[in-house]
Amino acid sequence: MKQKIKVCGMKQAANIAAVADLRPNYMGFIFYQKSPRYISEISAELIKYVPSEIKTVGVFVDEDIETVKALVAKHYLKAVQLHGKETVDFCREIKQMGVEVIKAFGVHPDFDFSILEAYEPAVDYFLFDTQTPAHGGSGKVFDWTLLVKYQLDKPYFLSGGIDLSHAMQIKNMEDKRLYAIDINSKFELSPGLKDVGKLKEFLKELN
Repeated sequence: MKQKIKVCGMKQAANIAAVADLRPNYMGFIFYQKSPRYISEISAELIKYVPSEIKTVGVFVDEDIETVKALVAKHYLKAVQLHGKETVDFCREIKQMGVEVIKAFGVHPDFDFSILEAYEPAVDYFLFDTQTPAHGGSGKVFDWTLLVKYQLDKPYFLSGGIDLSHAMQIKNMEDKRLYAIDINSKFELSPGLKDVGKLKEFLKELN
């Protein structure tokens, strides 16, 4: 499989273990309280048991930087995904902790890709999602042809309503900067509970 896979929005113990058995490259845990996939303090204790070869990602939206740092340390997170209006300096400071920094942006027809230039040295990856007031999890796909306007070399995660039906389209994408596929709501039985059978099928399709 040429692209990495990130399964985001995990929150239930048995489900976390079942998805970890599929060995995705990344597993995302949402620390944004307004999300229906918000991981409780109790469930977050399970993050440290995720196999070490899977990169655990904490997803934050306009969180206080000290809170982010504390949660990274507490749960041994390997990556931080920033989904709000975090500044370049905020990203840089998190990166200095030695974790991967993924900065998310909601893409829409009027999105100005030039704003990414300032962020490029301060992050490891960009994540392109569908523009939504709820900061992701909308289950909607944005127009991927808009990515022709993306002129930087920084690799990116593709997110936003990706479903089993998109597997062939993803497989045929030629963009070498497409580093990872981020899947979430379209692979759920309910918010935070992933359909393991459907995930297996998707991984098989992409191979």
